[in-house]
Amino acid sequence: MRLWRRNIQLRVVATTLVMSLGVVLVLGIVVIGQVRNGLLEAKRQTAQSQAEGGFAVASELATGDGDGSESVAGQSPDPNAWLNGIVEQLSSGGRGVFYVVSLPSQLSSTPFVSEADTGSGQAPRGARAYGDLRQPEQFIPTELRDALDRSTDAHRQYGRIEFEDGTSQEALIIGRRLGDIQNNWYQLYYLFPFTQEEESLSLVTGTIATAGLFVVVLLGAIAWLVVRQVVTPVRMAARIAERLAAGRLQERMKVSGEDDIARLGESFNKMARSLQQQIQQLEDLSRMQRRFVSDVSHELRTPLTTVRMAADVIHESRGEFDPVTARSAELLLSQLDRFESLLADLLEISRFDAGAANLEADQTDLRDVVARVVEGAEPLAERRGSRLVVRGGARPVVAEVDARRIERVLRNLVVNAIEHGEGRDVVVRLAASRDGDAVAVAVRDYGIGLRPGEAERVFNRFWRADPARARTTGGTGLGLSISLEDAHLHGGWLEAWGEWGGGAQFRLTLPRTAGEPLRGSPLPLEPRDARARAERRARGAAAGVPVIPAQNGESVSAGQSVPAGGEARGEGGHAE
Repeated sequence: MRLWRRNIQLRVVATTLVMSLGVVLVLGIVVIGQVRNGLLEAKRQTAQSQAEGGFAVASELATGDGDGSESVAGQSPDPNAWLNGIVEQLSSGGRGVFYVVSLPSQLSSTPFVSEADTGSGQAPRGARAYGDLRQPEQFIPTELRDALDRSTDAHRQYGRIEFEDGTSQEALIIGRRLGDIQNNWYQLYYLFPFTQEEESLSLVTGTIATAGLFVVVLLGAIAWLVVRQVVTPVRMAARIAERLAAGRLQERMKVSGEDDIARLGESFNKMARSLQQQIQQLEDLSRMQRRFVSDVSHELRTPLTTVRMAADVIHESRGEFDPVTARSAELLLSQLDRFESLLADLLEISRFDAGAANLEADQTDLRDVVARVVEGAEPLAERRGSRLVVRGGARPVVAEVDARRIERVLRNLVVNAIEHGEGRDVVVRLAASRDGDAVAVAVRDYGIGLRPGEAERVFNRFWRADPARARTTGGTGLGLSISLEDAHLHGGWLEAWGEWGGGAQFRLTLPRTAGEPLRGSPLPLEPRDARARAERRARGAAAGVPVIPAQNGESVSAGQSVPAGGEARGEGGHAE
């Protein structure tokens, strides 16, 4: 099935063979049918003419208009001998072509007389046949015998005759009711077997089958050659396209001739050259931009250092200034801190863009990294009224990571969670997979959350969910982008989940060994409390009970008690 789906040449050739076989079968059936009908019609006309002549001779001999009954019956007036002579005389001219049979008629008043009773002078009524036929009265159709008794006209019918050796043969049976020399009725039949016609039809069928087989094979070969001429350039174009996609932009198709395939190859090569030029231009432009960012970042460090020294002097002397000037000194120092962070982030982004980022991985217990991050973020959390909760730190969570980069990633996630957590708890979870091939750290907040579709855009550079929202922690807008690059550098994942009004969760998944492929994460991306809340909402909606959202992102049903302070106890709640 895979070969059938991928190989157009196989499909075309197979379809051509099947359709050709169908056409040959239809034509063969039609031709054989026409030949068969022609043979039957010719046989019928010939048999009808032969039988009418035989019936006429039998009638003349019975009335004495011919050579005389005595000459026919061997100078004997015996009706039995006369009938035997009639059958023998009529059969003598068609040995192997037809047979003559006489049967008694039900209209005759003379009783049946066997061969042993022929001397009694009664008219014989037994069956007469000349040749190797076996019991003709048994295979002559009853309907035909009844028809002959009802009318003196000739009647014909198709049937099967039997021979003494046990074989049988399809035949055309023509009969007529006649009178003998004593005016007793008898039935005379001509039996014309289809031996020659069947041989002719078998010959025609074999010829058509052989010719049809050769035609089908020939059409298949022709289809294979024709499709090959078309498919080979297409396959070549597919291989060249794969090489172009792999970065080998100098690859081109070989073009020969001036037909449509050649024009297709020329167009493909023109497209490849155009793509190569545009990609080269984009690479040059990107290289210039990265160099510009890097150079500007480096060049700004010298004047920034000078401005930093001057700002520090002014900030230390702010007590001697008036309140407005002192406040300006404080703002100047804080913005310089942010400016330095922005330069550092730009330099880091430029390293990622240039592919110059290096990974200095070592066996590290992520619990120590999380502890340093939480310790550094505690002052900010206290100012915002949040509490940092670490879970899953009872067991070692060891992985081969660059501790500096992972600490930067977790610091960005924790600071963002505090900033957007609306003063509620921030939960940091650690876990390792059971098979020991992955570790994960998830940072959960119960703040404003993310709208649908924002979880994919949150890692874009300088993207903000709410442009009107001020950055209270001095962020540069590049933290999550750098964090995503750090995760990819380790061969890991950095994913986001959010629910509007229900908080957000960021999950960092890393392989136990740097660069190893990941098959899954030991922590779910969607928090358990969010799934439980969704299930409660579904059950409440089914029961017609409204759900009241609590301040920490939990929800309670109408009539359920809410603890003092208006907060629902549970995961993320202050009382936990």
